[in-house]
Amino acid sequence: MPKGYWMVHVTVTDPENYAEYVRLDTPVVERFGGKFLVRGGTASTPETPQKDRHVVIEFPSYQAALDCYNSEDYLAAAKIRMAHSDSDIVIVEGT
Repeated sequence: MPKGYWMVHVTVTDPENYAEYVRLDTPVVERFGGKFLVRGGTASTPETPQKDRHVVIEFPSYQAALDCYNSEDYLAAAKIRMAHSDSDIVIVEGT
């Protein structure tokens, strides 16, 4: 079964309040078998405008990635992310 991935691109607009999102989302991601492969770090986007921060999370399956995102706990955390950042999330199935 192919793995699932979240690819997240984010510019934090309120670091103090965004920290609460990180505190809340990490245990939810881990509960669904998610593993952070990238969480910040140096990045280059030579063909598009770049957000400040990039995150890649690997899940055991595409369905697990979807289930995590759609869980009540994650959606509650996501409200904090959306309020305190400019962000995009893509959920994709691996090969």
